[in-house]
Amino acid sequence: MIPRLLKLPLQQSLLLFGARNTGKSTLIKHTFPKDECLWFDLLDPDQERRLVLNPQEFMQIVQASDKPYVIIDEVQKAPKILDLVHMLIESTKKHFIMTGSSARKLKRGAANLLAGRALFYKLHPFSFFEIESQFNLHDSLSWGMLPPVFQSTHKKNFLQTYGHVYLKEEIFAEQLVRGLDPFRRFLELAAQMNGKIINFSKIANDVGSDDKTIKNYFSILEDTLIGFFLPSYQHSFRKRLQLAPKFYFFDTGVTRALANQLTLDLLPSTYTYGDLFEQFIILECMKLSDYTQNDFRFNYLRTKDDAEIDLVVERPGKPLLLIEIKSTNHITENDLSTFMQISKDLPNSEAICLSCDPYPKQFDHVLAMPWQNGLKLFL
Repeated sequence: MIPRLLKLPLQQSLLLFGARNTGKSTLIKHTFPKDECLWFDLLDPDQERRLVLNPQEFMQIVQASDKPYVIIDEVQKAPKILDLVHMLIESTKKHFIMTGSSARKLKRGAANLLAGRALFYKLHPFSFFEIESQFNLHDSLSWGMLPPVFQSTHKKNFLQTYGHVYLKEEIFAEQLVRGLDPFRRFLELAAQMNGKIINFSKIANDVGSDDKTIKNYFSILEDTLIGFFLPSYQHSFRKRLQLAPKFYFFDTGVTRALANQLTLDLLPSTYTYGDLFEQFIILECMKLSDYTQNDFRFNYLRTKDDAEIDLVVERPGKPLLLIEIKSTNHITENDLSTFMQISKDLPNSEAICLSCDPYPKQFDHVLAMPWQNGLKLFL
């Protein structure tokens, strides 16, 4: 197993969330001693059906076991179990380790989310710092960082299957939408608009639906951890700002798969390459922030005349961090002219550019640095 940056505590109940195939089960198996774990795998249809139909049996099995750790894989498939987990945490000395690839069913079922009794963690696809010695930027932009993809010789086939499995097991099986065909069309359009400001009405027209349905579709992507909104930064000159959010998928390879772009060559110095590099950097920043639990908040900023800051990071107790992201391997002052101008309007801030240029450079108040060095700010 490739060591992960996320370290789970041994003496605390916890919920570990992450999209499918991010390595949640693998991390747990390598963290907790196998012979000390009572394991419930709810991806097993027989176990799922048994516990859904008779949740009390779960309590009876746990109480009869002398194992200190109780593992519940994909707990969202039996959300009522959490009420019993709550009771067992209070009445026993056992630690409950629960994984989930969707928070939607837990929320909808008004499940007891164990506030104060279990810690919350999130596992992402691999980070650059986890696979640094084997890392290849072009491959990571093309195929993403999911552990099975990184370690596979059939990357395209896996990613093409990923979307079908997601639709079958997360959407259809959980009855999250009434019809799969409109959602399938939406999924492809959303992936093609990855990293762009969301226009709900335009997407609704293209899908043949309405704004309310499209907003619900996006909330499904959020709740199943397939993507997230990046909000617009609110500032005193907000009247000049675009206020609609952007939306990013959680992995560049999955983005390309859902957008039906895996058969297209990814060429440096193209808009597509630049967009994927921007997504890669933003995802890395958010992964590291989650793992270090530093409570950073992420936004973007774009004025109505299209001056943009790719990433605005609010850091408690530190200056606002403004990040421009460029895929070029030769950064110049001309590349940063717009960023330099708009960042001056944000006092008490730190402005940096992350690019593929191997040399750090100073342009007025902006420090340009290799992206590898810049990501260390989040460790």
